[in-house]
Amino acid sequence: MSNRPLLSIVTPCYNEATNIDELYERIKAAITPLTQYDFELLFIDNHSEDDTVIKLKRHAARDPSVKIIVNARNFGHIRSPYYGILQSSGLATIYLASDLQDPPEKIPEFIRLWEEGYMLVMATKPVSASATLMHQLRKTYYRFLDGISDVSLLADSTGFGLYDKVVLDHLRQIQDPYPYLRGLICELGYEIKTVPFTQPRRLRGVSKNNFYTLYDMAMLGIVSHSKMPLRIASIFGFLLAFCSFFSALVFLFYKLMNWDKVPLGFAPFAILVMLLFGMMFIFIGILGEYISSIHTYVQKRPIVVEKERINF
Repeated sequence: MSNRPLLSIVTPCYNEATNIDELYERIKAAITPLTQYDFELLFIDNHSEDDTVIKLKRHAARDPSVKIIVNARNFGHIRSPYYGILQSSGLATIYLASDLQDPPEKIPEFIRLWEEGYMLVMATKPVSASATLMHQLRKTYYRFLDGISDVSLLADSTGFGLYDKVVLDHLRQIQDPYPYLRGLICELGYEIKTVPFTQPRRLRGVSKNNFYTLYDMAMLGIVSHSKMPLRIASIFGFLLAFCSFFSALVFLFYKLMNWDKVPLGFAPFAILVMLLFGMMFIFIGILGEYISSIHTYVQKRPIVVEKERINF
């Protein structure tokens, strides 16, 4: 057994058969010069429907440093990657996506900065070669989230970066079943060293993100790290209640003073009722997001159920 320190590289996969071979080769090329370390390459497959697992097993058969976790079903775009990170055993863990939009060539730079003493080294993408509109929407969301959060959050981060074992031990103790990782690491308070990079466009395969997954992640970030929506809902509720009560009194007083001239009318009441119900449903939706988050915690379900482990 080698006495060299062990570092982990964790990659979540779902239907990435067209990228796995190149990803493996590029990771190996990036870490081969780092002879002072041993590496484990941990791939966690989220129940792929293509040949992803078959290709991973071929690499694992030739390379004992390749470890594979195959999920019993698709556990989603948040739980599966997070579980994979928690299963790593190295002194530090590098996380990167399997779609090649997180360039493995950054790994040596992450490790160099970690050697300088940084326990969190996070890549940020101020510039992206992907769709301009989507990139700008993400940047706007990150600024909004940082503005309403209880702690300052890291903008333009995708989770791509290096996490020291001490940081991951904190995450294991928290036992969050559905975490917003980018916000959670900021909550811990460790200094974060950022490494800007230009995110390349996806060359092969189809992005697994859709409107629902992006909405899910956006709402998770808000309800996990800010109480402001609840406070806004509460303030608006009181204001609307006061305005409604005041409007009713004004209308009643005006009607009493001009009984024969002012028709009672249905329209003012209908407009007011629709306004109140519309605002009420918005605020109920906000409350529902927080209640859903609480419900996830109290269920105490496992983050992921494994179907198979290879090379552990």
